[in-house]
Amino acid sequence: MSGPVVVKIGGSTLGAQDTSLADVVALQRAGARPIIVHGGGALITQWLERMGVGSQFVDGLRSTSAEALDVVVGVLRGVVNAQLVAEIGALGGTAVGLCGVDGGMVRAERYDARLGYVGRITGVDTALLLPLLDAGTIPVIAPIGLEAPAQALNINADTVAGEIARAVRASRLVFLTDVEGLLDERGRLIPVLDARRAEALRREGTLSGGMIPKVDACFRAVELGAVAYMADGRQTATLRRIVTGDPVGTRMEGPAT
Repeated sequence: MSGPVVVKIGGSTLGAQDTSLADVVALQRAGARPIIVHGGGALITQWLERMGVGSQFVDGLRSTSAEALDVVVGVLRGVVNAQLVAEIGALGGTAVGLCGVDGGMVRAERYDARLGYVGRITGVDTALLLPLLDAGTIPVIAPIGLEAPAQALNINADTVAGEIARAVRASRLVFLTDVEGLLDERGRLIPVLDARRAEALRREGTLSGGMIPKVDACFRAVELGAVAYMADGRQTATLRRIVTGDPVGTRMEGPAT
């Protein structure tokens, strides 16, 4: 395993049977260099409702006003990120909480007035990440980007995971979700997916909604040599099974075409 392993964890995957964080710590101890990227959409929605801040979605993305952005940053960086770092520490690992603003790691720009303070990624700087990995530290990254000179932006966590995987030349990109993998039109698991079939599934509508940015991110990483996976993170040892070569979930590999 030459490059780092980037693991995207969604808030809905951390449950009673989930061992994702323990798996990450075990991988690090075994010599791998894991990076965690996390989401937090459900918790953001709860906090927005609690604080009486309106929220709507445009083309599957949360439109983020200036007021909502404060909540998004606070929840992702101050609640979810801190909790994950603390839990990794309790498992015996060493982690550092980051977001894309730190060190200008994830550069972004606003691109759609309907979405407000939502960014698309324009670049990833690994200068902060690589020394942490070399020191045996697990970076835990919240999906917040930096629009120069000093504006934080909300970014889709799946996209952040894919772009970070590209930037660090990851050996694997693993999306731990709340489903067993990518399903076909009959609801059956697709064990291996190539870019051509992914495009066909998109055209027929089988690939839709939140699965689109996940699959797009996977193939962005695959372009630079990673093998990407989408699997049910709620199940015990999912991540360890993937890394040891078990046929779990959906695997995406080979050049995107």
